[in-house]
Amino acid sequence: MTRPNTLPPGRNPEDRADLLRFLTCGSVDDGKSTLIGRLLYESGLLHTDQLDTLAADSRRHGTRGAEPDFALLVDGLAAEREQGITIDVAYRFFTTERRRFIVADTPGHEQYTRNMVTGASTADAAVILLDARKGLLSQTYRHTNLVALLGIRQIVLAVNKLDLVGYSREVFERISAEYRAFAAELGITEVACIPISAVEGTNVVTRSVRTPWYEGQSLLEWLESAEAHDGSPAGPAHLLVQWVNRPDGSFRGFSGRVLGGTLRQGDRVRVRPGEQESVVERIVTMDGELAEAVGGSAVTVVLADELDVSRGSVLAVGTGVEAADAFQAHLVWLDEHEMLPGRRYLAKFGARTVGFTAERPKHRIDVRTQAKEAARTLRSGEICVVNVRIDEPVAYQPYRLDRDLGSFIVLDRVSNRTVGAGMIDFALRRSANVRWQAVTVDKRARTTRNGHRPCVVWFTGLSGAGKSTIADLVERRLHGLGAHTFLLDGDNVRHGLNSDLGFTEADRVENIRRIAEVAALMVQAGLIVLVSFISPFGAERALARGLVEAGEFCEVYVDTPLETAERRDPKGLYARARRGELVNFTGIDSPYEPPAEPELRLDTTRSSPEQAAEEVLGTLRGLGVLDTY
Repeated sequence: MTRPNTLPPGRNPEDRADLLRFLTCGSVDDGKSTLIGRLLYESGLLHTDQLDTLAADSRRHGTRGAEPDFALLVDGLAAEREQGITIDVAYRFFTTERRRFIVADTPGHEQYTRNMVTGASTADAAVILLDARKGLLSQTYRHTNLVALLGIRQIVLAVNKLDLVGYSREVFERISAEYRAFAAELGITEVACIPISAVEGTNVVTRSVRTPWYEGQSLLEWLESAEAHDGSPAGPAHLLVQWVNRPDGSFRGFSGRVLGGTLRQGDRVRVRPGEQESVVERIVTMDGELAEAVGGSAVTVVLADELDVSRGSVLAVGTGVEAADAFQAHLVWLDEHEMLPGRRYLAKFGARTVGFTAERPKHRIDVRTQAKEAARTLRSGEICVVNVRIDEPVAYQPYRLDRDLGSFIVLDRVSNRTVGAGMIDFALRRSANVRWQAVTVDKRARTTRNGHRPCVVWFTGLSGAGKSTIADLVERRLHGLGAHTFLLDGDNVRHGLNSDLGFTEADRVENIRRIAEVAALMVQAGLIVLVSFISPFGAERALARGLVEAGEFCEVYVDTPLETAERRDPKGLYARARRGELVNFTGIDSPYEPPAEPELRLDTTRSSPEQAAEEVLGTLRGLGVLDTY
């Protein structure tokens, strides 16, 4: 292959223009990695050793015979080379005479949408590729929706592989018109469309004679003229605290990044969340003190007063930054397991991680038509508008004003993996207006009168395990002792409160969420609440436990093997499930997650219901619930 001249290392930093972050995205095999490799190659940005490695890799893994396979410059993972696809986000840094670039090469497969969102989250511009032979595909619509949602308004549509359609002007213009019409529906009115062939280098770095009918910019020219910014919003300054810096007793500063505006000595700041105020006394860096710090700066701030400031707090000038614990948000689901309304997750807002719950989606967005569709859950790659609640207020701004304070990621509580990404639309008024009303006759007063402590006794196990039978015996014994009780049975509750719910995974989650809330209220009423539900998922049982105080929850695992429960089959449900007449039946085609550390495990194959009930009473005495009985 012919080698271009390579640039000498080490340019004068003063000659560099600003930095542009952009991503490439598109469907599988649309040529994203090849395009980036071609950009680097034709810009003369590869050194001799890199060219030698490319030649060797092309002979070993390439798909173009003796020609260099530029995708190998970016697809660094062994699995990517084996499959010829991009799996992870690959970042590359390069410079031209006019500016510096950081490009994120993102995967095309739908299941790697998480990685695409990661690459787009910090980008100023997006290069969306498509194959001229295929036109607009679902991933084209999905990726355009996502980059629009993430606030990227500079988009270039690179109509690739035009060499395979004979550099047809008609094909290019038809695709361009179709895409512009779709982008306009998203509010994106300025889209550049460029006919390219990444393999042949057509219109990648310079305009090509192969498309004499095209008079626009090459891709590199467009990138060099796109607007770059540092991601810091304009307006009053605010600093996100990452670390409380206390090297010794004489110094206490708050280290973090100025997210927007310019922070100055003497500025009066408010600590969010909260209402505390103080004055910026000093702005400290490793190179000495500053009179002011601009957006994007990493500094340590010393306040004039001793205030309660912790990691995740925001020091804000003015009133732009607010705090809330409930929002309407756009949510992108990234996990292979669907999002379940009512399930407890974690969410990371800035530097603070809090408990998180999403309600049922208001609507799901069809990425192709923008139609608002009804939805009960959210699957991987889908986008919805939803109300979300968190355990404690966080500092925020709407995403359209501030990417940093307006975004969050959702984490699985057990594995801590990222399962979703959200953009705040606005705070819900109820977060500021709804407060817990203190009452005079409270739980303590009721406990004193009842003579026993309140408690939730949560029976869980397969259908037919014997939960309701044992719970009924326990309540009869407690009632006979004079205790104040109530039994919430799964079947009974579905006649009224939960009659609108079915047996899908999402409905089961909502079923338990409602019962957990009811049980917690009954604990406030001073009752011993017996809850008999299959409650197949550990996350919802953990939710129920978390709604009451320590020592007020007793989980009883009625451990009965499936074959024994199926043999009992008092309602004939297993037989119907086996015949396919019932779907989503726990133990048959829906999972059951046994408790890891219940307060009591009952083996119903070795003890009678009466003996099991006695074990429950003994456990309650051991927990101090029945101290006076």
